[in-house]
Amino acid sequence: MDPLLDIGVPSAYFRGMAKILFVVTGTDFWTLADGTKHPTGFWAEEAVAPHKAFKAAGYEVVVATPGGVVPTVDRGSLAPEFNGGEEGAAEVTAALGAFAELQHPIRVEDVDLAEYAAVFYPGGHGPMEDLAVNADSGRLLTLALESGKPLGVVCHAPAALLAATKEDGSNAFAGYRLTGFTNTEETQAGFADKAKWLLQDRLVEAGADFQESEPWAPYVVVDRNLVTGQNPASSAPLAAELLKKLG
Repeated sequence: MDPLLDIGVPSAYFRGMAKILFVVTGTDFWTLADGTKHPTGFWAEEAVAPHKAFKAAGYEVVVATPGGVVPTVDRGSLAPEFNGGEEGAAEVTAALGAFAELQHPIRVEDVDLAEYAAVFYPGGHGPMEDLAVNADSGRLLTLALESGKPLGVVCHAPAALLAATKEDGSNAFAGYRLTGFTNTEETQAGFADKAKWLLQDRLVEAGADFQESEPWAPYVVVDRNLVTGQNPASSAPLAAELLKKLG
């Protein structure tokens, strides 16, 4: 047995610090049905929980956004009521401060999938605005799906799957079992009647086999190399599933 393995050095060490790509929304607003621009971005927990898990496992994280813009956190995601109280909010805020890669994103347009062991998309309402219609991200998702590499997408980030269209016009994720933020959760969050469209509806229209569990409870769906999570609470379990696939 290699002595490095004996002392618990992660297997990523032996792959030359393998990299995981985080594709993050680049917008700071979400246009509602009445034209109002609702302030948003990425949801903190959905970025920091997987980031912490991947770094602890020895992986390097690279962030990509449309145009290479520094992503904006949804300020609401730092509030105590969404983090189990003041202590949880402080922990998430501190973890966000330690996520240095967010300040130095590359452009989604320039991503070479061959450089990464896995791809992960955190949510927030931001992806509903930009990634849902971003062709570069759509092509990356299609390639990642076809490559067999682990692909993780959580909460509102499955909006990005809507841009993953094949040459015949069909969606690359049609027929895949997956989950995402549900109509019930969007209703309870107070946005269902304000949104231009609902994520669950659009994914079903695209041909996905949408799976739904209890609102706000952790729920992860695995279909081949695709791993999806329903809501913010699903981020850490999703990261664990991705790490399992990475071995």
